[in-house]
Amino acid sequence: MFHLFNANGYAQELNKISKDTIPKRAIDTLIKPVRDSLQISKKDSLLIKSKDSIKKPKELLEGIIEHSADSLIRQDVLNNRIILYKNAHIHYKDIDLNAGYIEINNNTSTVIAKGIKDSIGQYSELPVFKQGEQESTQDTISFNFESEKAKIWNLRTEQQGIIILGEESKKFNDSIIFIKNIRLTSSTKKNPDYYIRIPKAKFIKDKKLVAGTSQLVIADIPTPIVLPFAYIPLTKGRTSGFLMPTWGDNNSQGFFLQNGGYYFVLNDNFDLAVLGDIYSNGSWGLRAESSYKKRYKYSGNFDVRYENLKSSLKGFDDYSKATNYNIRWSHSQDAKASPNSRFSASVNLGSSQYFKQSNNEINTNAFLNNTMSSSISYSKTFVGTPFNMSLSATHSQNTNTEAINMTLPSLQVNMDRIYPFTGKGGKKSNAIQKTGLSYTMKGDNRIETTEEFFFKKQMFDEAKSGIQHNLTMNTNMKALKFFTISPSLTYKDVWYFDRLKKTFDDVENAVVTDTVSSFSRFNEYSTSVSLSTTFYGMFKFKKGNIEAIRHVVRPSISYSYRPDFSYQNEEVQNSEDPTDIIEYSPFSEGIFGSPGSGLSNSLNLSLNNNLEAKLRKKDSSETEAKKIILLNNLNFSTSYNMASDSLKWSPVSMNAGTKLFNDKLNVNVRATLDPYALDVNGKKIDKFNFDNGGSLFRLTNAGLTLNYSLSSKKENEKGISKEEKNAKANNSDGIFGEDITTSNRDNKPDKGKSGGSEVKLFGAKIPWTLQLAYALNYTNTSREKNISSNSLMFNGDLELTPKWSIGFSSGYDINEKGFTYTNLKFSRDLDSWKLNFNWVPFGDRQTYYFFIGIKSSMLSDLKYDKRQIPDKALF
Repeated sequence: MFHLFNANGYAQELNKISKDTIPKRAIDTLIKPVRDSLQISKKDSLLIKSKDSIKKPKELLEGIIEHSADSLIRQDVLNNRIILYKNAHIHYKDIDLNAGYIEINNNTSTVIAKGIKDSIGQYSELPVFKQGEQESTQDTISFNFESEKAKIWNLRTEQQGIIILGEESKKFNDSIIFIKNIRLTSSTKKNPDYYIRIPKAKFIKDKKLVAGTSQLVIADIPTPIVLPFAYIPLTKGRTSGFLMPTWGDNNSQGFFLQNGGYYFVLNDNFDLAVLGDIYSNGSWGLRAESSYKKRYKYSGNFDVRYENLKSSLKGFDDYSKATNYNIRWSHSQDAKASPNSRFSASVNLGSSQYFKQSNNEINTNAFLNNTMSSSISYSKTFVGTPFNMSLSATHSQNTNTEAINMTLPSLQVNMDRIYPFTGKGGKKSNAIQKTGLSYTMKGDNRIETTEEFFFKKQMFDEAKSGIQHNLTMNTNMKALKFFTISPSLTYKDVWYFDRLKKTFDDVENAVVTDTVSSFSRFNEYSTSVSLSTTFYGMFKFKKGNIEAIRHVVRPSISYSYRPDFSYQNEEVQNSEDPTDIIEYSPFSEGIFGSPGSGLSNSLNLSLNNNLEAKLRKKDSSETEAKKIILLNNLNFSTSYNMASDSLKWSPVSMNAGTKLFNDKLNVNVRATLDPYALDVNGKKIDKFNFDNGGSLFRLTNAGLTLNYSLSSKKENEKGISKEEKNAKANNSDGIFGEDITTSNRDNKPDKGKSGGSEVKLFGAKIPWTLQLAYALNYTNTSREKNISSNSLMFNGDLELTPKWSIGFSSGYDINEKGFTYTNLKFSRDLDSWKLNFNWVPFGDRQTYYFFIGIKSSMLSDLKYDKRQIPDKALF
């Protein structure tokens, strides 16, 4: 049943309904001319249209009102009303209204909508009012089409994840609503877990909610948390605002407030958070964090931290001060931005003691790792040419020795391999045509300094520069059908801008070394040839589960030759005796080394093995036999230097690896086998160990690593980001535990809606994961037979219920007989709330962090968090 009528009340009846088609009960309850208590008088405030600052042009007809209903459409001509019953719907301009009962009064241009009772007496088909993107549900609504004002009873609407429940509301215009007895929450349950109770509030669509006195109510129990006023921004996207601090205390700095500050939204592509820490003993810290992103262009984040820490109080014996800083910058360029050039940055530099002394950086991996490194690079490919270039600056810092190595900058130009002797159409059918030529130029400015002189004049005074050119020519050819011969020739030319000059001082009676600034160069060349092949062995079985085993062997032998280039060295008198002459290289301190001294004439041998098995089909439904890896690799390598006068054979290096138990257990073994014997003093001599009464080889070094993963649930790689997969593969967080979050702002946002989603109990099955890693290293270079390291590390998690989870990470050092860094974590999903507890129970990094708060980002400051920072001395 469908009708149309305009805003002035002119109705056009499209379908006439006889009284026979109307249920008797509906006629009795709806047609009876009883004055409705909800009818609005002409003096009602709804009839007073609010003045708009922007005048609209007057139209002859504002719009057409469409209406429909499933059960009843009654037109009361006498009272100029229309009544719609069951699944009633009206549409006017951008307004949609659905309800069980709708009454249209053409005299007052007012619509009244409310729900109806079902067969069991429950109200259903409550009015749903939608205007544009704004949607709300209520018990009853009275709306005036001319003034566009409305009165609403028991309003329910959602704005930016915040659910607004109002007892009585008045819609002033299409963007402003006044609400009485309001409840504000993010819980989607019918009876919310919590809400903020507000007597009166003004709601401005997509902008803000301004309220008077507000009180937090949890589980229908009022709490003493009361605010005299409330201002809640409801704008779409990010908004600027204050960041609430975390509080706690420790024995060294006393009470503290951490991570408090202000968040700035500078524009759509750039934001900035300025945070600060303050301690009761006078310590303080500042931090600036920024993230930026431009779609299809670039993205990154920048983090600068500075801390001025004091331990104890001035005047006490244990008083000390320390200032630390850390700078981190990460920048990546979108592949679509420029296909022929790329800029990227990964910077992590600062004080060597920052991660050990900081009270606001619980970064497990950075604390356990003793290096910090940085890299900023720009690369470009020159289209239409074989050339490409890269310009970079790198930094490496050892936090134990405080030594810093930098390249500032490094320029590299590469020429891709070209084939100058190819036939017509690029044909490469013989060794001459396959001859390729490649070129690389690398120029570095390297600095070696310490943290004491970092970015000071002394640092740049000790910089060393140089340029190295490498030209390589190689080819390959087949021999006896199964062998590949690959000869190559390499030429190297090195340029320096200073050189060493040694002279004998007659007064001091000693050799004096000076660095002379002048252009100097040296060159050298070498040649090599390799012979390699691959052959296969197949072992078939008629019985059993194994159908066949395939053995792949890749032997290789190569010969390399390099002449003696010591003729480029210089001589100096070493003592008062004029005949006491020694030789030195003026390039010995160059960044690319010096010319090779002595003839190099060596033979290199290697042997690689691989074993695979094919299992028989268990049933006819399988399309092909299953393949498994028995031995992923078993490699041997050694060399023989024919130019050496002794110890011509180098030690044999062996490494092997395989996967067992459906690839859950990774096994890797390495060993170094020396063929030469030792004398009574433990020094290597030019005599085979076998000839000295020992075995064929002497084990000098060995290592074993085992990685085993167990899980009660099947892994699902879908939905896992590339970064998460890389972190899992590299075990960046896993075996050493996760970083302890220092503020709620760092927590990952909850992707799901907060509320009463129904969950099933696990019953007898409790999901869990466990990762084990074992490492053993053995050294026996001089008969010491020492196990240098022997440790077991483990981590995992356990889901006690669908909403309770426990995680742990630790290890045990078998040599030292003690536990390594241990971290325990507990989390609880409280529907609209979340609870986290991270704990390091013992050791130098003993600490904890407790957090309970609302998941919704709009109410993220409604929380309680406290943490205990480690008690540690600054020196």
